[in-house]
Amino acid sequence: MYKKPYLVRCVRPGCAKEAKYKIASRWSDGIVEELKTYALICADCLAWAYEESKKRNPGCKTMAGEILEVPGIFEMEPGKPSQKLKRRADLEF
Repeated sequence: MYKKPYLVRCVRPGCAKEAKYKIASRWSDGIVEELKTYALICADCLAWAYEESKKRNPGCKTMAGEILEVPGIFEMEPGKPSQKLKRRADLEF
């Protein structure tokens, strides 16, 4: 069944632009792997959100056997699962 794509808006307070990036960390328990999302963000708010995500990351606790990488920036693509999003390391600082 086809689902109509919906507009995802930037999460920064006061911004209503379309989110173009997902800031997330790769998480795994050794069996399952997924992206832990920190923010869905527009291009204009990207630097702010990336800095905030890097500050929050050390406070995320993991259990024995789990890994949580540092946040990365991923290009959002409608209908594409998180595991298939393109990482934009060129935008990370």
